[in-house]
Amino acid sequence: MKPDARFVMIAPIPAVLILVPVGLPATWRSSHVIGLALLVVGLGLLTLARWQLGDAFSIEPKATTLVTRGLYARIRNPVYVFGIVMLAGLLLYLNLPWLLPLLFPVVIFQVVRARREARVLEERFGDAYRDYRARTWF
Repeated sequence: MKPDARFVMIAPIPAVLILVPVGLPATWRSSHVIGLALLVVGLGLLTLARWQLGDAFSIEPKATTLVTRGLYARIRNPVYVFGIVMLAGLLLYLNLPWLLPLLFPVVIFQVVRARREARVLEERFGDAYRDYRARTWF
């Protein structure tokens, strides 16, 4: 795995390990529990998705490899999906639910990004990508 891909895969982990103890609630409410669960699941699946992407990772879409294994067998953009899950969990865990609407622009940005990547992948891989797209979600 390229060093930049490795860094992007690992970078959220220390941030979460710092934020979880800092935001430790004095009194646990259901929103804290749900938030922590979403945060842990989102972080775990985000890290797994980045690991499975391996050297196909790039900041700008380059379409060097069509990854269709693991999480990518069901979801075309698991990094985006689980990144949003992780952020939503973090906001709930830190008792900042009023910031959840700020995720909408992030979702829109990720959808636009996914569409741009889809165009590049379709140009590069043609029918193989169209078949993959037909059997996966987002």
